[in-house]
Amino acid sequence: MKKKITIGTRGSKLALIYAKIAEKNINKFKPKYGIKSVSIKKLTTKGDKVQNKRLSDVGGKGLFTKKIENELLNKKIDIAVHALKDIPSKENKNLFTNCFLKRNDARDVLITRKKQKFKNLPKNSIVGTSSFRREFQLKKIRKDLIYKLIRGNVDTRISKLKNKIYDAIILSYAGLKSLKMENDISQVFSLSEIIPSAGQGTIALQCRKNDIRMVQLLKAINHIPTNICVNVERDVLKVLDGDCETPVGVNAKIQNNKLNIVIELFSLDGKKRFYLKSSKELKLAPLVGKELGEKIKKRSKNLYKKNK
Repeated sequence: MKKKITIGTRGSKLALIYAKIAEKNINKFKPKYGIKSVSIKKLTTKGDKVQNKRLSDVGGKGLFTKKIENELLNKKIDIAVHALKDIPSKENKNLFTNCFLKRNDARDVLITRKKQKFKNLPKNSIVGTSSFRREFQLKKIRKDLIYKLIRGNVDTRISKLKNKIYDAIILSYAGLKSLKMENDISQVFSLSEIIPSAGQGTIALQCRKNDIRMVQLLKAINHIPTNICVNVERDVLKVLDGDCETPVGVNAKIQNNKLNIVIELFSLDGKKRFYLKSSKELKLAPLVGKELGEKIKKRSKNLYKKNK
């Protein structure tokens, strides 16, 4: 049994906060699993290095996770920490990817220099987002704005806003809350205005499937309500063969022993929209994501079925 374990994470300020949250959860179980110390190893991923292109143009969402997962597979770290929405829907079969910490706020937010609301932005204002999903969702509300790619960590994006490269930027609420930057927020979009990406606001922990002790530890840390919801969301992505280019929002919530799910899928050019809302018995959760994914895939006429 290892007395020392190492957590691997990206080196951004936000990623390190997530790693510290994971460490805090692990520390609660240190005596039970004979762990004496926990260290954090910072890793630079390809996604961190490429800042001027869409992820889909340089290899996809896995650019933020592949290096960290390789460190895990090569036994250089014991646990990997990710923002769940960065993990591709097709998971590594040699890794245990089913531990999720209690979900933070899943909503998206607007930041502007003068605390303007989205409806009050002047025509042709430049809005920065790295997501096709957000762009197409916002175009439903304001087609008269200009949407442009923005990459980089939160500080970098806000700096670009302050330097007037953009008039507004869209970010996740969870990241700003973790960074204690809520005062920068101009507007919080409701879940009906902007349906978030699958897993948004959730920290995921991974370990090797054959590392039984770490698997048991992660199962002990896992937040079950979050696990139920995000697995439903990711099951939808798996049916759609979803990646970072797929403009899809999906959110699941548990309310009164019911699982309420909403899905919004766009064509790659944003011109077609497919929407689905459903409420199911909580006990059906393991089947719901696949069922609803198939339903919206059929509605979109297999728009996202990959050529084999």
